[in-house]
Amino acid sequence: MKKLLLIGVLLMSFLGFSQNEQLFDQANKAYQNGNYEKAVEDYQKILDNGEASAELYYNLANAHYKLNHVAPSIYYYEKALQLKPGDEDIRNNIEFARNMAIDDIEAVEQTGMSDRFNSFLATFTYHTWAWIAIGFSLLFVILFLFYYFSGRPVAKRILFGSAIFSLFLCVVSVFFAFQQRSYIENNEFAIVFSEEAEVRNEPNMRGDASFELHEGARAKVLEDYQEWSRIELANGDQGWIKSSDIKKL
Repeated sequence: MKKLLLIGVLLMSFLGFSQNEQLFDQANKAYQNGNYEKAVEDYQKILDNGEASAELYYNLANAHYKLNHVAPSIYYYEKALQLKPGDEDIRNNIEFARNMAIDDIEAVEQTGMSDRFNSFLATFTYHTWAWIAIGFSLLFVILFLFYYFSGRPVAKRILFGSAIFSLFLCVVSVFFAFQQRSYIENNEFAIVFSEEAEVRNEPNMRGDASFELHEGARAKVLEDYQEWSRIELANGDQGWIKSSDIKKL
């Protein structure tokens, strides 16, 4: 019975994968033919089926961009960038999408070792840092085996030193992976999806409106309270916005 259940699960997974592949091809063809609405529809179906990738988010963002959908294009470029932070195509296209946004929020220049360290961590995702750690651990094992079986004293010293250095880099990469994951979990961002959204100084309608944001604006979510979210912009401005006006990354 368990074997039949396992076969059923594998069969359903294979059928789901095949369906998503077919949808992806259909969406790409629709995009190439200029039918961007159909492309968005098919890409979105793949997401609804539970599959996600940087390429899927990137293509979906491109289709939204062609339709002048400001917030969705920025949102999905941001999602793609989360999975591939070093991809130049994504970085270039997201800048074009941001130029469509009304709000011109000038970021405060970040200085200090902490900000530089976080920028360095963002070079790779925490998954990539983990794979780098695995690579260095395998390199350590290989070098140590060569050291162990080598009969030449000079070679043994070089191999031993290289093995220890590889082990050190492995530990550092694991540390970076955990730091990157912790940074992502403790720093949540969102994109404004409403055409206009008032940001207030209190989490209620009685609070004064401090400023307005428009679709496509990016903000850091500091906390949630009932149907409100306290946000911080890149320029340091803070306030409360309705949670329904934003979509979290």
